[in-house]
Amino acid sequence: MSQLTVMGSVATILHVLIQIALVMRVLLRHHREPASRIAWIVVIIVIPVLGILGYLLLGETNIGRHRVERMHKVLSRLPDVADAPGMDMAMLQAEVTQRYAHLFQAGKSVNGFDPVGSNRAQLMQDSNATITSLVADVDAATDHVHLLFYIWLPDNNGCKVVDSLKRAAARGVTCRAMADGLGSRMMIHSEHWPAMREAGVHLASALPIGNPLLRPLKGRIDLRNHRKIVVVDDHITYCGSQNCADPEFRIKAKYAPWVDAMMRFTGPIARQNQFLFASDWESETGEDISDLLRRPIHPTQTGLPAQVIGTGPTVRFSAMPEIFESLMYTARSELVITTPYYVPNESMQAGLCACARRGVDTTIVFPARNDSWVVGAASRSYYDDLLAAGVRIFEYQGGLLHTKSLTLDAQITLIGSANMDRRSFDLNYENNILFCDRSLTADMRERQENYISRSQSVTKEMVDGWTWRQRLWNNAIAMLGPVL
Repeated sequence: MSQLTVMGSVATILHVLIQIALVMRVLLRHHREPASRIAWIVVIIVIPVLGILGYLLLGETNIGRHRVERMHKVLSRLPDVADAPGMDMAMLQAEVTQRYAHLFQAGKSVNGFDPVGSNRAQLMQDSNATITSLVADVDAATDHVHLLFYIWLPDNNGCKVVDSLKRAAARGVTCRAMADGLGSRMMIHSEHWPAMREAGVHLASALPIGNPLLRPLKGRIDLRNHRKIVVVDDHITYCGSQNCADPEFRIKAKYAPWVDAMMRFTGPIARQNQFLFASDWESETGEDISDLLRRPIHPTQTGLPAQVIGTGPTVRFSAMPEIFESLMYTARSELVITTPYYVPNESMQAGLCACARRGVDTTIVFPARNDSWVVGAASRSYYDDLLAAGVRIFEYQGGLLHTKSLTLDAQITLIGSANMDRRSFDLNYENNILFCDRSLTADMRERQENYISRSQSVTKEMVDGWTWRQRLWNNAIAMLGPVL
């Protein structure tokens, strides 16, 4: 037997042993759906070498052991926001009707945050109005400004925020700004980043990439901080889908404008977003800013009950899909959803279909053109079943509908950064606010109706008219959902 033959046999045996080891690991991993296990086992066995590499790089939600330990240590040290001076029981026992109390209990199971009352909020008119309002709040800040964005671009709106932070720092306001190491790489590597630091703004890169060749050794490179958080003087906060950028979003201009929804909140709810920011900030920088969470809260208004829900790979598994599904099963008369990315797990798809079958007026709005061709194709693979169940589907025509919103029964709204896809469920850090208020929900519902008026209705006849090639493509891409 030649040496080459022997080496080939050894390589084959080694490959098979690695496959067996990885298959066993797939079967023994916690928190993995059967569909995901099957998909990965097929990939590992059927695709030589590349299947093994694919699993090692993308097969597990691995953010790095040291990072997980650091985050858990930070969270264990941060004070309970419910113990803040001035956060009395009346504020914690916010007026939430018994009909919806279980939703906020589900939200509390994620971060331990109770719903808090005495909040007011306003739905921003559009993306530019959001930046104008944000800059005005930063310019009026007297103590601190905390800012975190997944994407922060050095464009017109991005630079307006840069300049406002520099002005605030010059006045002696403590400014801390953090941007995701991948999504905001253009800003981080621009001239504006060192200019802010020189002006006295404290900066941090969330989940920095470092050496891209070595980064996979520390955890998956595609696990990102997708949050959009702004906290000003501990009583103003913003929440929604908008990144710190122009709606023209010039890095993907052909899909523009990006159509987002953002809300400005005032009241105790800001403290819960402050907690999320503090945990992210300390885990990246090591700076302990927990004293901010011990400051007294001074409510000066009556207002709506709200609750922050922050999820991520170091938070309880399946938290975000459970919240979405709880909302779906709670709806009794109407459920309206807008999301740019829809790659659900089986239980969420079933929940949405069940909602319509119960007689609930169920509507979901997607962008007609998606910046992710993979997600766009996967989303359309679910249309047939949704339509058959009675779900109304619309595709927005006026740009990339990026708003992530859910309203139910004219009373409850969920708004934030989380998409209805597996990336938001398992891989990204997200922040959302759940609230109960007829007036503000009516504002969000009016915005959703505006989206629908600029959308094309998707009918069963349209879907039935797709070619077999379109169906093959959509369904084949959807099969990768449990893998990706």
